[in-house]
Order: sequence, then C-alpha cells, then structure tokens
Amino acid sequence: MITLKKRVVIDEQGNPTDVIIPWDQFKRLEELPGLDLDDRAEEDLRQAAKDRQEGNLDAYIDINEI
Repeated sequence: MITLKKRVVIDEQGNPTDVIIPWDQFKRLEELPGLDLDDRAEEDLRQAAKDRQEGNLDAYIDINEI
C-alpha cells in the first residue's frame, strides 16, 4: 500500500479542485497500472486483447518456445 503525501487545492467556495503529490510518488503510481507505456506498447496490448477475444491462437507463442 502506498501512503501519499498530498496537498489539496481548494477553490473560493471551499471545494477541492486539485491534488498535488510529490513527483517520485506520481512516477510510482504511473508505473503501477502501466500508464508509462509508449504508444507501441499500448498498441501491442490492444492487439493482444483483440486476438484473445477473437480466439486467434496463432498470435500466441508457446511458452516452451521462448
């Protein structure tokens, strides 16, 4: 579990509008769900999901072949 050090920005009406967190914590959070992936990696993941959904077994490599 990550404990965030944060500052909440409040507007004139007292409503929270933004949260400020330290850069290193942001980078760790960004990496957790894969948000730091480049465009090529994201496209590869989309294609893999499509292949899986369509049952395209030719798109997969047997683990013993790796």
